[in-house]
Amino acid sequence: MTTHPDAPRILVIQHEDGTGPGLVGAETDAAGLVPHLVHPWRGEALPATLTGYAGLLVLGGAPGAGDDETAPWLPAVRALVREAVGTGVPLLGICLGGQLTALALGGSVRVRPRGPEIGAVPLRRLPAADGDPVFGSVPDGAPAAQWHWDEIAELPPGAVPLLTGADCVHQAFRVGPRAWGVQFHPEVLGAAVADWARSDGPAAARAGADPAAAVASVRAAEPELREVWPRTARAWAEVVRSYARR
Repeated sequence: MTTHPDAPRILVIQHEDGTGPGLVGAETDAAGLVPHLVHPWRGEALPATLTGYAGLLVLGGAPGAGDDETAPWLPAVRALVREAVGTGVPLLGICLGGQLTALALGGSVRVRPRGPEIGAVPLRRLPAADGDPVFGSVPDGAPAAQWHWDEIAELPPGAVPLLTGADCVHQAFRVGPRAWGVQFHPEVLGAAVADWARSDGPAAARAGADPAAAVASVRAAEPELREVWPRTARAWAEVVRSYARR
């Protein structure tokens, strides 16, 4: 596919191997957005600012949102999050990206006292989801793929909760007009979760989770996952395109 020279560019931050943009990236590519994918754990430098970018996509990963010693690029990511919200650049933070968004803006993140949440989990719409430009079409009870040991304990001041779950309260939220964070993984299907189960499953099992059941639940939910979450990714891509046209 030939890229138009004026196509909007988005900065995509990946925190480790095996946690790429997946379904979300496929939809942003199809929408004509040009990704600049940075792998800071490999030593690749993050841009100092978002100048020249029409969107910021922050992906998931194993580090904690405040693990600056083990993941020394995280302060720079949080600074870019604050810049995005302060300037109105569209932002989507996924799992760790959502936690970084919350922490950067004055919320808090904690290790889950109940152990990891893994597998396909049904989400509930909250009233503010009505009319939201990205999550407004998510049906009540839609399944979402989960694999996280930490969770957002408190949303930032002024954040609007959009989706919740029975075991993890803050599943999706909006800050300002064009910034969103999610705790779940809209970018993955069963194959990715199976990979995570091979690497992280033994620790999850020791913590009381059932990795095999988690993988099976995500595989069973794939028809709904393919219907719901690419649609939200397309909606976010349209927010980016509208911002770029302003």
